Amino acid sequence: MKRTVIPFGPQHPVLPEPIVLDLILEDERVVDAVPTIGYIHRGLEMMVERVEYTEMGFVVERICGICSFMHGMGYCLSLETIMNVEVPDRAKWLRLIWAEISRIQSHLLWLGLGADAFGFENLFMHCWRMREEILDIFEKTTGGRVIHSVNRIGGVKRDVSDAELAAILVRLEELGKAFKKTASVFATDPSIAHRLVGVGVLSPEDALSTASVGPMARASGLATDTRLGGANLYDQIDFQPVVETAGDCLARVAVRLREVEQSIGIIRQAIDKMPKGEGLPLENRPRGNPAGEAFTRLEQPRGEVVYYVKANGTKYLERFRARTPTFANIPAMIQLVKGCELADVPNIILTIDPCISCTER
Repeated sequence: MKRTVIPFGPQHPVLPEPIVLDLILEDERVVDAVPTIGYIHRGLEMMVERVEYTEMGFVVERICGICSFMHGMGYCLSLETIMNVEVPDRAKWLRLIWAEISRIQSHLLWLGLGADAFGFENLFMHCWRMREEILDIFEKTTGGRVIHSVNRIGGVKRDVSDAELAAILVRLEELGKAFKKTASVFATDPSIAHRLVGVGVLSPEDALSTASVGPMARASGLATDTRLGGANLYDQIDFQPVVETAGDCLARVAVRLREVEQSIGIIRQAIDKMPKGEGLPLENRPRGNPAGEAFTRLEQPRGEVVYYVKANGTKYLERFRARTPTFANIPAMIQLVKGCELADVPNIILTIDPCISCTER
């Protein structure tokens, strides 16, 4: 049978990210896919050689606009480990709250993009309308809707009053009630099921062999979540990873739908348990220059991200490296694309929630 090579990306009407694939087809069936990484490479990791470590956090936030808060948090955690800096408790709780708010807005953004991809424009608008409410919370508490710059080595830059935290929780719980109606559409609409059920099935064995992370792995039955390690106060939070077993595109949607509600519950617990009162310390500033190296793991909305920082005692770091979840999930994505119909390729790619800006730093 004659084979045809079709370039898929970097520009495509469905894809929000400039993915570059060469799809090898037999008729309408994909038999192989060859990814090309580097289309938007920006050299951010090289900048540590000419940007002081105290300012590099602002660069790291710009790895990705969707995950910007958690990129900044991961960088600061790495330097705090190297410099042996103890972060005040209230700052730790504020970081946790902002991290979970970041997870909610990221999932809402993706759910809207997914709805748009399979032709549900109204559902797309509902998801993004709710995401705007989350961005309003970010803007009010950090000063920024996309890039927040609230993390500092040793703590956080801004406080959020107890009254404001209570108001945020009320707003999130109201949003959670409204979101249940939207989530029911994803779960029950027959046109969505027709496009997603049984498509792009990733077995638990394949998820393990390809080292999948985040919702990609959890939708295949793997209860993997970096937060279970208990770091960053998650040991004081009562939660379990959201797991689905079908492993198909709809299962990956379902994981993210349930994680939105779970994150609201985590924020509720954090607000209840954090130290109360105005004027509590938020930052312990480090002294001198860092010397040493550290690994830091965080559970971003797309999955586990790993940061490596190496410092040599000067004001410039020797090395900074980030392994992002999209990079980790590309092998699984390629495996899922093989054997599928050409029309299913966009949906399969979207259900890993790709972020090429994260991947190609």
